[in-house]
Amino acid sequence: MSEDAEIIFERRGAVGLITLNRPKALNALTHAMCVAMRAQLAAWATDDAVKCVVIEGAGERAFCAGGDIRALYDSGKARTSYIFDFYRDEYLLNAAIKHYRKPYVALLRGIVMGGGVGVSVHGSHRIADETMLFAMPETGIGLFPDVGGSFFLPRCPGELGMYLGLTGTRLKTADAIYAGVATHLVPASARAALVEALAGGTTPDAALRHHAQSAPDASLPLLREAIDRIFSAASVEAILAALDAGGSDWARDAARIIRSKSPTATKLAFRQIRNGKTLDFDECMRMEFRMVNRVIAGHEFYEGVRATIIDKDGAPHWEPAHLAAVSDLDIAAYFSTLGANELPL
Repeated sequence: MSEDAEIIFERRGAVGLITLNRPKALNALTHAMCVAMRAQLAAWATDDAVKCVVIEGAGERAFCAGGDIRALYDSGKARTSYIFDFYRDEYLLNAAIKHYRKPYVALLRGIVMGGGVGVSVHGSHRIADETMLFAMPETGIGLFPDVGGSFFLPRCPGELGMYLGLTGTRLKTADAIYAGVATHLVPASARAALVEALAGGTTPDAALRHHAQSAPDASLPLLREAIDRIFSAASVEAILAALDAGGSDWARDAARIIRSKSPTATKLAFRQIRNGKTLDFDECMRMEFRMVNRVIAGHEFYEGVRATIIDKDGAPHWEPAHLAAVSDLDIAAYFSTLGANELPL
């Protein structure tokens, strides 16, 4: 495959190696990349010579910063099918990774956000180096923490998942490991040796016993009591009231950040994360597909992308502009069945 391809597949000994190859775009996912990757995973699943799959991102800045939001924005505004096709095939890829029967090793460097989380966090081994930066910032563009966020966020320790989903807080390596987003720390200087060991047939667990290092102390444990107490509240409004009463700089900052995001998307994320706690993975993905179909037919996503990526004025005009104007009935509509158009898992 050409080195100019958006995604590169190669055999390296016992490893099926995937390289997300759009470094100038922070390896953002396109529809074609999702389709090609799912097909290659299916082929390697039945290839006895491939003992594990390894995925990495080209360049130094990012593993993958998410989906190609500009392409999705343009498609949605033009009412073409690309945006629908992208989300369907991205979610099917997320499910294929979650259910993969061989070890799936994600090598996480730099930015890991949105769709980049979806092609890593559901794998068996999520190996961060010292530069990893994780976030699920979707509510800031009128979306919700998708790509399986419904499943993995409620399964983070305590209420960390709700905190991360509503605030989009960025985590460095130690905190990403503490939250369960990453499983191991392997320094960038040892990455090539790790891949070489895997290519030689060493199992990921055995290779990691040799190459993984202890993570430095995380900062999240210092906030756990407050996060668990505040973010266990029964509504977004109750969470904000508790933050307002908290009095600390951290609480004030968290409240300010949540209030800056789309009120509709924030309430969607709250309901999604609460629902996901009792759903299995495939049920979570079906739920998210229902939600995203409604989001891309609405206003908030396009306004969020306009303010963040198109005009870059940082001043989105959310509709409604306040949480109080977003009713439970409004939110419930996003979760209703799509009938014959459900995600085909």
